[in-house]
Amino acid sequence: MKLHPIHIREDRKNFIIEDKVTCEFFEMPAICIHAIKMIEQGIGLFEIETELKAVYPQEEVNLLEFAQQLIDMELIEEVDGQPLGYVKNTKEVSGFMWIPERFGKFFFNQYSILGYILLFFINVGILIINPQLFPHYKDLFVFDVMVFNILLYMGLSFIMVLFHEFGHVLAMRAEGLSSKIEIGHRLFLVVLETDMSIVWSLPVKKRNKLYLAGISFDILMLFMALITSLFLPSLSGIALGIVGIIVYDVIIRLIYQCCIYMKTDLYFVFENWSGCYNLIENVQKFFKGVFTLNKKDYNKEIFEGEKPVVITYGIFYLLGMAITLTLFLVYYIPQIIYLIRKSVPGFGMSYTSIQFWDAVMVMLQLLLGIGLLFYSWRKSYKLRYK
Repeated sequence: MKLHPIHIREDRKNFIIEDKVTCEFFEMPAICIHAIKMIEQGIGLFEIETELKAVYPQEEVNLLEFAQQLIDMELIEEVDGQPLGYVKNTKEVSGFMWIPERFGKFFFNQYSILGYILLFFINVGILIINPQLFPHYKDLFVFDVMVFNILLYMGLSFIMVLFHEFGHVLAMRAEGLSSKIEIGHRLFLVVLETDMSIVWSLPVKKRNKLYLAGISFDILMLFMALITSLFLPSLSGIALGIVGIIVYDVIIRLIYQCCIYMKTDLYFVFENWSGCYNLIENVQKFFKGVFTLNKKDYNKEIFEGEKPVVITYGIFYLLGMAITLTLFLVYYIPQIIYLIRKSVPGFGMSYTSIQFWDAVMVMLQLLLGIGLLFYSWRKSYKLRYK
């Protein structure tokens, strides 16, 4: 057997294998790495299995099954001198290489990280001293015409998300890595996502800076918005309304980062800190085992020693769901009710009135949002089951 070019790097608990052809990454325990290194030396499967059984007597060893898994992961190039028939899909991520590394390092270095931490505590202090600045569900409604409010929020939210994602991009460039921004979703929310798969090529200690880069830029934007509200109270009502929407948008998204039952930035920080990957999948298996009668296989694929981490993550998983429910009750449901109360009566007015077209445009924008969401779900489904 002959493998594709790979790079093996020790991680916190196991090992990370990078496929140099596809830039895909796989986590494997020490016994698998031992087997792969022997395969690279051209040693036969029978000899490898014999040695592994001697070195790892506590492990169940089946080299034929392992070899098939390597083939399924498309890590094998040849078997008995015969090239395998599948076509490798080379994954190239080459975006934003035009941004100089020095520019990225200006925003993300050992001193700037301390600055973002300081800004976080300043923001918390400002909100504690001035609780009126904390977002209210009506902050989104700056105009009497609902469609203007939706367009304003969509535009500002898009800019804020781009600003967040650009933080990730700059942090990636600070490490000399490329990236790209794609469309994704979190629950019912359509979002932009930075492809950070290549972050696995970095040592463990350097990854968190990249994961937290977007939040760092959120903290910076929130600080500027809060300072504007405090020191420029004489701005026009519309200008202050825009600042209020920025504060609302950033704070809600920061709260959402704590909902690590989704793959938020803080989820990847927790995953990287613990050294246990696929936590969402593992905790779902754990819950399934707890709440079903057949419990014997629910933790079969959890690596040894990971169960305490999975249980700890499970607590945060449930807390995140509680946070999401709270956001629905405090913000989203009141906003939907308010939007309907203000716009739907327009359908009963003359088609020449602004109220009628306001109601029409509100419904069309809602349909557009639903359409983008289904597109994102469809894309995720194809990637998962292709």
